[in-house]
Amino acid sequence: MSKPYDGIILMDKEAGKTSFDIVKKVKHFSWVKKLGHAGTLDPFATGLLILMLGEATKLFPYLTAGEKVYQATMRLGVETDTLDLTGQVVKRRKVPELGAEFLEQVARGFVGEIEQTPPQFSAVNYNGRRAYSFAREGIQIDLQKRKVKIHSLKILSVDLPEVSIHVTCSSGTYIRSLAADLGRRLGPGAHLISLRRLKSGPFDVKDAVGLEELESLTPDAVFREKLIAVHEALPDMLEMQVDDLTARKIRNGYQPQWKDVRRRDFPHFSEGYLKLTEGKDLVAIGKVGRSQKDQKTWFKIMRVFNLKQGGR
Repeated sequence: MSKPYDGIILMDKEAGKTSFDIVKKVKHFSWVKKLGHAGTLDPFATGLLILMLGEATKLFPYLTAGEKVYQATMRLGVETDTLDLTGQVVKRRKVPELGAEFLEQVARGFVGEIEQTPPQFSAVNYNGRRAYSFAREGIQIDLQKRKVKIHSLKILSVDLPEVSIHVTCSSGTYIRSLAADLGRRLGPGAHLISLRRLKSGPFDVKDAVGLEELESLTPDAVFREKLIAVHEALPDMLEMQVDDLTARKIRNGYQPQWKDVRRRDFPHFSEGYLKLTEGKDLVAIGKVGRSQKDQKTWFKIMRVFNLKQGGR
């Protein structure tokens, strides 16, 4: 039996499978002891899905927080209850001639911070249940609008009634809702017929592996070629080395103050998250902040990692 690994694997999810389907399949591999995924993709969607193995499952809130990039195609004139091609048609309208300039002008109106309502068919929690469980029973629920940020929304191509778009957005954005809102703003309504996640935080689908290829690899090949070590899984987060004694104390529950861990050669840092590492091992993720009362800098350990050398 192969030893279990800690780290992340970038998957290129195919259409027709749920994110849980991928997790369920990979969970049976001999080198997996604990597995999760960061950022659900709808069954009809494809693209980047980050799998977290072992200690890397503790990275979930940090891996899901980054901005996302998608490419999608929407079909104007038809609205569905799921806001995508898998749902039941609820409304049809004639699609007028829409010029490229008008489309781009309307799209620009969605750039910036906007409010959007999650789809009825979504995994949002409502009274202790997933929203989609109510929707499947035909129960309409009042999902609260939430603020998201659209960094860019570009029209890639127009072949009416289909319009392809490229979206860069904050975590938590529903592209199905965005397409539906864009369709209504254009007039005839719309639903998504394709969706592909291209990027999540610093990671790109170009570096991802398909399920079939992953199944064909030996555990050693996965380790060498596909597994990203835990300490490398947050490349955009500042890193600070600690000594062996401090590392052991933190793993045993020690909560150091900022002055106890801050190195003299460390750049000025007043607020945010940072990685504490010992060699190639991720020891902990800490958060630095400043007290509003006395403006003193505080430090708090948020997550502790128990890893072997190299974090794999």
